[in-house]
This record gives sequence, C-alpha cells and structure tokens, in this order.
Amino acid sequence: MKKFAIFIILLIFTAGCDAQTTEELIAQNSSLDTNKVIIPQPNHPQVNKLVTRILSRYHYKITKINDSLSSLILDKYLNSLDYNKMYFLKSDINGFEKYRYEIDDFLYDGNLQAAYEIYNLYKKRLNERIKFALERLQKGFDFTIDESFKPNRKDEEWASNADELNDVWRKRLKSDALNLKLTGKNQDEILKILRQRYEQFQKTILQYNSEDVFQLYLNSFTEIIDPHSNYFSPITSENFTIQMSQSLEGIGASLRNINDYTTVMRVIDGGPAAESGLLQEEDRIVGVAQGDTGEMVDVIGWRIDDVVQLIRGDKGTVVRLAILRANDGPDVPPDTIRLTRDKVKLEEQAPKKKVFSLNEDGKNFKIGVIEVSSFYVDFEGKRNGEKDYKSTTSDVKKIIDELKSENVDGIIVDLRGNGGGSLQEAIELTGLFIDDGPVVQVKNSNGSIDIGEDPDPSIAYSGPLGVMVDRFSASASEIFSGAIQDYGRGLIIGEQTYGKGTVQNLIDLNRFLPASGSELGQIKLTVAKYYRITGSSTQHLGVIPDIQYPTAYPAEEFGESSEPSALPWDMIKGTEFQPYDNLAAIIPLLIEKHNKRIAKSPELQNLLEDIKDLIAARNKNVFSLNEETRKKEREEADKRRNKRDETNQANSEIELKEKDEIPLQTLKIDDPLLAEGGFILSDMILFSKVKDTRTDAVRE
Repeated sequence: MKKFAIFIILLIFTAGCDAQTTEELIAQNSSLDTNKVIIPQPNHPQVNKLVTRILSRYHYKITKINDSLSSLILDKYLNSLDYNKMYFLKSDINGFEKYRYEIDDFLYDGNLQAAYEIYNLYKKRLNERIKFALERLQKGFDFTIDESFKPNRKDEEWASNADELNDVWRKRLKSDALNLKLTGKNQDEILKILRQRYEQFQKTILQYNSEDVFQLYLNSFTEIIDPHSNYFSPITSENFTIQMSQSLEGIGASLRNINDYTTVMRVIDGGPAAESGLLQEEDRIVGVAQGDTGEMVDVIGWRIDDVVQLIRGDKGTVVRLAILRANDGPDVPPDTIRLTRDKVKLEEQAPKKKVFSLNEDGKNFKIGVIEVSSFYVDFEGKRNGEKDYKSTTSDVKKIIDELKSENVDGIIVDLRGNGGGSLQEAIELTGLFIDDGPVVQVKNSNGSIDIGEDPDPSIAYSGPLGVMVDRFSASASEIFSGAIQDYGRGLIIGEQTYGKGTVQNLIDLNRFLPASGSELGQIKLTVAKYYRITGSSTQHLGVIPDIQYPTAYPAEEFGESSEPSALPWDMIKGTEFQPYDNLAAIIPLLIEKHNKRIAKSPELQNLLEDIKDLIAARNKNVFSLNEETRKKEREEADKRRNKRDETNQANSEIELKEKDEIPLQTLKIDDPLLAEGGFILSDMILFSKVKDTRTDAVRE
C-alpha cells in the first residue's frame, strides 16, 4: 500500500501488560526536552552490520548493496519521516545529498551518523512547525475567502523557505478548523481541540527514542529490498508475539496510520468489532473514550501505538470510538460506536455456514455458503496427536457434511478479507474438493522447488463450487483459489486478490550475537516464493477471478502491486495435474447474465455508486477553504446518500411483498455481492447441464 509517515500495523489486543491510562497518555512527558539530541545505542552499529549481512546473504532476492540502493534508501527514509513534505525545507534536502551514495558503505560499517543527523533535524523542524501552528491558531481564520488546500503533498516540491512552508501550514490549520466548524464546534472548542491535537503530536514525536529511530532507519533499508522484510526492535518483537497469540483481549482490528488518521485495515473475525458490524475497513478512528461516560479524546495525529493503548483493555470493559466512515469527508460529523472488549477466540474464527434459496430462470436453487476468515491450525494439538484438534480443514469438512445433508445445489467458499495463515491448511482445504494431486509449488532461495500435494486421496465435496475473493484475500487464500481455478474445479468470483506470493521466516538476532548482553530484536526475512501448479506466481498478479466484480481498490493503490519494492511476477515450470473441467466455454455466458443483473438490480447499482463515491473521496486532493462552498458540497453528498437509502428501503418493501415466492433473507441479505454469487453459481449449474447434453466438440 502507499507509504505514509511513520506507521506500524497492530492488532488491538492486550495480553496482560499494564496499559497507560488515558490521562497518562495525554499528559505523559509534558516536560520533554525539545532540544534533546537522539544518538545510537552502543549495540546499534553491531546490529546494523548483522542485519545487512543477513539480508545480503539469505534474502530470496539477491540484491547488490551499492550506490543505486543507497539512493533509494535515502529517499525512503526521508519519505518515512516527512512523506507529505510538511517539515523539511528544500535546503535541508540539498544538505542530505552528500549521503546519497554513501549509505551502502554506512550499512556495512555500522555507521549511523547520517540516520540520526537526519532524524534530529526532522525533530527540530517539527518543533518549529508546532510552534508556528500554536501561534497561528490564536489569530483565527476568514472562511469567506476563496482558496483551497491540498492535504496530500507527496508530489509537490519541497518548500523553498520558511515563509512558503508557513503558508502551507496556514492552509492546513484553516482546513482543520473549517472541518470542525462544519461539524458544529464553536470557536473556543475548535481552538482547544486543535491545540491539544498538535501539542499531542509534538509530544508523540518527542517520545521517539534511539530504538525507534534505529528501527525506522533499518526498515528504510529492508523495505527497499522487499516490503515484507522488516527489522523488529525488541519492543516491536514483543508486540508481534502478542499479535500472534490466540488468547487476546480487545476489539479485534488491524490499524494503520495514514495521513494522521488511525485507519482500519482489517476487522478480525471473532472479535467484538466484527460481531457488532459497527466498524468497517477504511473507517478512520478520530476519537477514543473509556466506558460510557469517559471524555472523547481527539486522536488525529497521534502515534499509532498510543491510539492502541487507548483502545485496548480488559475483557468486559467498554470503549467508545468516534468514526469517520471510509467515504466521508473530514468535515462530516463522526459516528460514535460503543464496543465491549472481549477475547478473540480461535473457535470464534471458525468457518461459518449460511444457506439461502433463490430462483433463477424459473428454477429454485439452494446455495450453501462457507465463510472462511483464516487458515488456522491448533499446532500444539496436532503435535500431541489429538484426534480432534481444531483446524480450518476439519471445521470446513464438518460444514460440508451438514450442507450435503441439507441437499444444497452448490457451495460457495467465501474467502473475502481472508489474509491467509497456514500453508498446509491451504493445501489440505483444497484436498476436500479434489481427489489428489499437487496444490502449490514453493521455490526456495537456493532454487530448489517443493511441491505441496493433497495428502488425502478422498474428496469431501464433488458438486458445483464457487469461491468468492476480494482485494484483501491474500497468501493462503490465493493458493486455495488459484488451485481450484487451475483444476477447473470451480468458479472464482469477486475482485483480483492481493498478490502476496512470498514466504517469510522470523529470525532472532540474539542467535548470532548471544554474548551481546541485551535483547537485539528480530528480522522478518523473505526466503521463498509461491507458484501455482501451472507455474505462474501469485506474486503481484494474485488470482484473477473468472467473474470479476467492480472494485474500489485498484491494484496500483492496494495490494502487492502498490509496493515499489515488491518482488516481480514470474513463472517456473508447471507440474503435472489432471484438470476436472474446462469452464472457459461457459464463462462468457455467465458474464453476460451477470452484467444484465447488475444493470437491473437497484441494490447493485447503488453499490456501484458507493464505489464511485469512495474512489472519488480517496482521490480528491483539493478542498475549498470557503465555508459556503464546503456546505454546498456536503449537502449534495447527503442528498445522494439519502436518495440511495430511500431506493433501498423501497426495494425492501417490494421484496417483502414477494416473500411467498422468494424468502426475504435470500436476496435482501445485507450482502448483495454474496447474493449475486449465488446467482452466478446457479447459472453455472444451468449452463453445465446444457453443455453436458451437447457434442464433445462443443464441450471443448
């Protein structure tokens, strides 16, 4: 995904560690020394050289650490600090040019002078900006002037001098103030909120210690080689271990800092957020409050792990979140949601079953759905030889047996939002739908290729099959859906998948330097690559559905293809396998019927409009600072939303009248794309029956 200033991905959980209180987080380090110079720790040069040696020798991609790489690392480091070009001046950037072709030598020597010199100047510039912001806020703003602000400045030039940067910041502050004014805040409230916001942001950056800077710098190196290779400082390593635990408490969400907003990247199945349905991907958390009566704390501009500390907490406690929805502008009043923290249990992430009926071309069909949110396995139970240890495959097998007893006409395996998990589970799950054969190829860094074979010659389900995927289906999901597609075993329906076709190992650096006397952290290293049984990599390309849905997440902005350093797509020799069917002959017919339904369905048309609105909101980068203009824009957006809501309500009333023919929940499920998947699978069944009655030549 796009690179934004200083970020970290965390699941909002806690594992028994003492979290700071809201008051402590707001007031902490109020006497921080703005002039303090950050310097490397004594062990950092040694760790620097070790990480450089490991990446240059053991990474899947053989990379020369030379002047060309040095130039890329410098740009990456500057972008990670000041992606939006809001702090450094052009003269600062010119001053850093002396390091452009030296960083490769610094990495081998463990020389961290440039890294810390750049960071300390960044901190100085930030202090200057915050001082300007706090003084400028006192003067107020004239919202009748026709001028505009660009929040995304990544393609702009660096400011030539302080006066030019002052004007950029004046417009930023004016935009922040106007956003708050349009949500109903008065002048005193606006001033208080913005002062607290920028003071807190300053404190957040001033809290960065030597370890934080070192991690940021090293990851500017590792992520230039590959976006999935990372250095984890000791504290980040501890947080990563917490994320991987299965006995965690919180709301169950993966967050990322994007342009000062804490943004929801994924809602974890089995957690309170997923169970409530109140939090969605790309929603932005702008405020956090404790319990039912706690004060809402503005968290725009906060460091992501400080927001995490506010959100996570003990099971049974309440947290309230102020949410800007994905397609809302910053001036829209945020929604407030209430969540009760709870454990995210393995069994709650187990596959879920749905059954719905529909009528297509005058024929009734019963469709079974298996929602698979992750590829998991109880490793301890498996090691101990427990007969009924939990795994994705064993749980899906039970649901298949239930659906067969209910005489469903077809099954949809829903992998939307499934980011992956166990490789072996992806192989074994595929085995439920094929007799035997290869499922995936894994090419190691030494060039050797391992073939993952279905270990079970039996087949659990041989009937009509559809697999639903989206942009966030990744890794193990891509292995499963790619194999089903290659065998011609079923239809792949939805969006192009994420395109992560690489394998990482976690390496403890203390193994190499046991006598260091301190924790050194870990490195996550890409060591292998996945390939489909046809020989095609899933890297970059992902899996292209047979029937593609419209998407709000283009590959060049979301997914592996958005990463400049992502490993390339390529091919190796395919392995021998026996396809079940060739669905190519009927796919054009299925697409034709699918397009006709989209054109006639108000729900799907509204969905297309929502997608357009989301793309437009994401791409908009010029905002008027005139109050009347902004009000008109909001009113027009509200009218469009209200009109679509009225249309949906009218359609719901029509379907209620048709309840005798088609049960309401079958089509008016809150997921029109799943309903459409049922229609596509039904069409496949109809066309397959026609195809089987025709000549062999037609079948080909």
